[in-house]
Amino acid sequence: MVFIPYLLTSLLALAIALSSTSIDAIPKHRQHQIRVISLLISVIGFLATLSQCLVVMSTGKVAVVEILGKVQESPLKPGVHLTNPMAKITSFSTRLKDIKETVSATSKEGLNLSIDVSLQYKLDPQQVANVYENIGTDETEIIISRFRSLIREISARYEAREIYGAKRQEIAQTLQDSLISQLQPLGFTVDQALLRNVTLPDSIQAAIQEKLAAQQESERQEFINEKERQEIEFEIEKAQKEAERQRIEAQGIADAQKLLAQGLTPQIIQLKSIEATQQLAESENSKVIIIGGGKDNLPLILQQSE
Repeated sequence: MVFIPYLLTSLLALAIALSSTSIDAIPKHRQHQIRVISLLISVIGFLATLSQCLVVMSTGKVAVVEILGKVQESPLKPGVHLTNPMAKITSFSTRLKDIKETVSATSKEGLNLSIDVSLQYKLDPQQVANVYENIGTDETEIIISRFRSLIREISARYEAREIYGAKRQEIAQTLQDSLISQLQPLGFTVDQALLRNVTLPDSIQAAIQEKLAAQQESERQEFINEKERQEIEFEIEKAQKEAERQRIEAQGIADAQKLLAQGLTPQIIQLKSIEATQQLAESENSKVIIIGGGKDNLPLILQQSE
């Protein structure tokens, strides 16, 4: 309602500036000054009144417009808006918010747990009027109370060892889905729900750690055994391939010898012997060659010693 004094001041100053009878008693050189000052005050008053009709919304915010107790459904989005000067403007942040809580809960078998959880959410700009009417400007208490209730309800469905390790991600997803179903009708969008830390009684935590260590050792040993088995299979396969290679090589040599034996007739052997004898005879080494002196009438070569 600040615009009303601004408007009245502006109208009064304008009236003084335009009036001729109200300032007749004042000297003329002062009348001009009064009119100028009155006009200046009037202009400033009108500008101030106009400023009350303009609303600038920055990025990451929306606003609810309330006129005489009635809330408009359409919110003011980021930008410049011309509004009723009698309107009440209430802004809300649409940026992502993060609530961190440490909740005391109970597992399925009745063990007390301390769970650190985090909720990341933001306001739905299209439902800001509904939030303003039903919740107000601070939704934190309502969201935290539902947040705590849900984590306690969900943790009671699982055993401590599951919450601590095996089904931690599943619990976080269940919590997120439950929060979405409860907070979305209220006008909020759930981005993510996280289980940051789970604290168990010392005795239970030590037992779980021992069990996890035993499982990890068993998995490590299985990995080593599997690796050794693969190495043995590789060596066996390598030996089999080498044996096969040697068998094929031996078979090839045998086949070659067989073909060679089949192709060596007495005539070819005698011809080769004569060629060899001729080559020896032409060499400079001292020898004695007896024609027909050898077996099968082949030349007989005697090497003379020095």
